[in-house]
Amino acid sequence: MYNPKPIDTSDIVLSEELLSLTERIAENVHEVWASGRISEGWTYGDVKDSVKKTTPLLVPYSELPESEKDYDRSTAIETIKLIVKIGYKVVKS
Repeated sequence: MYNPKPIDTSDIVLSEELLSLTERIAENVHEVWASGRISEGWTYGDVKDSVKKTTPLLVPYSELPESEKDYDRSTAIETIKLIVKIGYKVVKS
C-alpha cells in the first residue's frame, strides 16, 4: 500500500513577496493542466466524463470555482515552501 511522505514544510513562513507569487503560479498550474487536457483531446463540458473527455474545468483560471483555485494555490504554496526548505532562495531579478 502506498504511504505518501511529503516533506514537512509547516515550519516555513513565506514572505509577502513570495506569497504574492503564489497566485501567478497557481494560474500557470491551471494553464499547464488545461493545455495538457486539450492536447489529449479533452473539451469543455458541463460534467466531467472520462469517456467523452469533457470537463467543466476547461475555462480560464479566473472562471474556476474557488475550490479549484484553492487546490492550485495549495500546490503553488507547497512548491515554494519546498524550494525554501531544501535551501534555495527565490529572488526577483
